[in-house]
Amino acid sequence: MSHLHHEADKGFVSDFGGIGDLPEFKPVTSPTAPAESAQPLKPTDSVNPAGPAKPAANTATAPEPIIDIDGTPVPATPLDPDKRIGMPGGTPAEEAIVRREWQQFQGVNNEGGRAACQGNWLTFHQMRLAQFLTWPHDAKISYLEDLQRADAQGRNLLTEKYARMMQSTDPQYYRMKLEPFLPPLSAERIAQQERIIAIQVAWAQAFMTRYPKLGAGMRRLRTSDDTRDATSFETYLRGELSTYSQRTLDLYESMVRDYQAQGENLTTLTLRNTVLLGGYASLEEAEAEQA
Repeated sequence: MSHLHHEADKGFVSDFGGIGDLPEFKPVTSPTAPAESAQPLKPTDSVNPAGPAKPAANTATAPEPIIDIDGTPVPATPLDPDKRIGMPGGTPAEEAIVRREWQQFQGVNNEGGRAACQGNWLTFHQMRLAQFLTWPHDAKISYLEDLQRADAQGRNLLTEKYARMMQSTDPQYYRMKLEPFLPPLSAERIAQQERIIAIQVAWAQAFMTRYPKLGAGMRRLRTSDDTRDATSFETYLRGELSTYSQRTLDLYESMVRDYQAQGENLTTLTLRNTVLLGGYASLEEAEAEQA
């Protein structure tokens, strides 16, 4: 159900975390329609390597089985084991979230057939795990429940996320083909999301200033910079927040406020996890080694 955007990506941070600018999707049928009923879409670009990752010796071993929050094992993908060397993987809850997202990502139809990024488990895992490592446990459990509930209802939250982005990148298409099928958002909900987005856009700007080389690999920052073929950090975040349940969004906002009160920067924390997962010792080391 999607159309791949094709702006060249010379950065290291993947679209999967909403920070980089890899190709992304444009849904073309109802977000609630079965995947097999959607018209196929065409990839418009190849996927570039996502992140700074140092060469590692091939010493990876099979990962321990991941147990979902409901006690059931999470199926490993053929691309396991993950060959990260910088830090260990996530907790069972974090791994269950990433794997459930990955499964939903497989159900997003792409114009012209399956997109290359839908086979890039290692990058997807690295980028999404880097994000969820920053979350408190109660928010992670709430979001995992969102994903489980969506599966039970036949919804695909990743399809809905990309559909929401089209409100900015292709407004006419969004109004005609997508908006009628998406859960409506109240004015209060939209205002809550915009409060969060304003804080996070400021954090992303501060990160770009502090780490200009790494920042050069990030998405363009603001919705005002969106084009049909490139989606900003702000728009991506808006799409993602719109898929959260109210409980998850409340917990997420509380986390953002806590980080703000502590003088932390969530973009910096997420990107630090990203480079550690890629094998660097620090953001400073990763910054120094960027071209």
